[in-house]
Amino acid sequence: MSPTFLTSVPSVSSVVPSFSAMKRLAILGSTGSIGQSALAVVDAHADRLQVVGLAAGENAELFAAQVTQYRPRVAAMATGAAMDRLKQIGYAAGVALAGTGRDGLVAVASHPDVDLVLCASSGTEALEAVLAAIAQKKTIALANKEVLVMAGGIVTDAAARHGVAILPVDSEHNAIHQCLHGRNRAEITRLILTASGGPFRGRAASDLTGVTAADALKHPTWRMGRKITIDSATLMNKGLEVIEAHWLFGVRADQIDVVIHPQSVVHSMVELTDGSIIAQLGLTDMRLPIQYAFSYPDRWHAPLPPLDLAAAGRLEFEAPDTAAFPCLGLAYRALDAERSLPVVLNAANEVAVARFLDGRIGFTAIPRVIARTMDAHTPGPLANVATLAEVRAVDRWARERAEELAGELQLKV
Repeated sequence: MSPTFLTSVPSVSSVVPSFSAMKRLAILGSTGSIGQSALAVVDAHADRLQVVGLAAGENAELFAAQVTQYRPRVAAMATGAAMDRLKQIGYAAGVALAGTGRDGLVAVASHPDVDLVLCASSGTEALEAVLAAIAQKKTIALANKEVLVMAGGIVTDAAARHGVAILPVDSEHNAIHQCLHGRNRAEITRLILTASGGPFRGRAASDLTGVTAADALKHPTWRMGRKITIDSATLMNKGLEVIEAHWLFGVRADQIDVVIHPQSVVHSMVELTDGSIIAQLGLTDMRLPIQYAFSYPDRWHAPLPPLDLAAAGRLEFEAPDTAAFPCLGLAYRALDAERSLPVVLNAANEVAVARFLDGRIGFTAIPRVIARTMDAHTPGPLANVATLAEVRAVDRWARERAEELAGELQLKV
């Protein structure tokens, strides 16, 4: 029997935000690839978008140029050393420096003049900032997977309580949002997320033991940060997106499928009760989903060429190889268990990917570290991760355990 869409679970991405004529933005992660694309969208629509807050990691040189160009009212960086470097370089007068780390992110995201917060920072540091922005009734444009993977229930409950829209920026979830727009949710049976397959598509598990970080960072279609590019190579990126889709759209794990689509033209699809499938197609350019989130519920002209279907040629689809890429199955396992296991999955993955990028473990050790950490997890009293403190406690345990397990698999050099 075909599963039915969970109409009892509200979709926080379907809330329609209201804005004044000029939308005032805070961008968390402004020096990353998503942040830079977001600022390109601001440049294209300077009459509609204004940058009020910027937060960045440790690239003080680029951040100084951004602060000088966009003159936000408030700015923050990840560390004190980065902030000191920013002060040495110099930046536009009149910009308030909000601080560093999580406190800086919270200050930027919750600034009273901000209407919409783009969360494009990597990792889990922006979780408190997203919740602070929701409490201030600011629309969230979400490009960070970890926020919902770690604390999906907490974040979506807060968004529903405050009537706040969470607008997905990931191309796949953005595509689903577009396919669902204005549609009766009772008509929906399945969400289909597309994946490029990464640089190792078609390779058997036995062919992956010797691949290097340099090999894994050669993504065939998207230009992204290092961590998310490795996640794409292992298919963990798609696994995290499955968990994200559950929270964004209120669907069960068995209502979310993944197909490999190497051309990355079809960004995702929705299956209706009569078997019809609605798809969203577009260029492989993150400016499009970012602009959609910034303009929603309106659509603006994009200064990009139209998609040329004839030039795109053949569109291929195939099932993912979960034997060669077991991370996708681990994500489904975590979602089926729900509660604290997605927190463990995410933390162990971050540890394993960092070790791989540093050359300390092999590519195929990444899913082994994650699986062993998940196996070692006994939920206990923190199983429901109902508070931020509980989420952080499980996250700390998982990171420590994953570090121990990764050490056991460390390459001999």
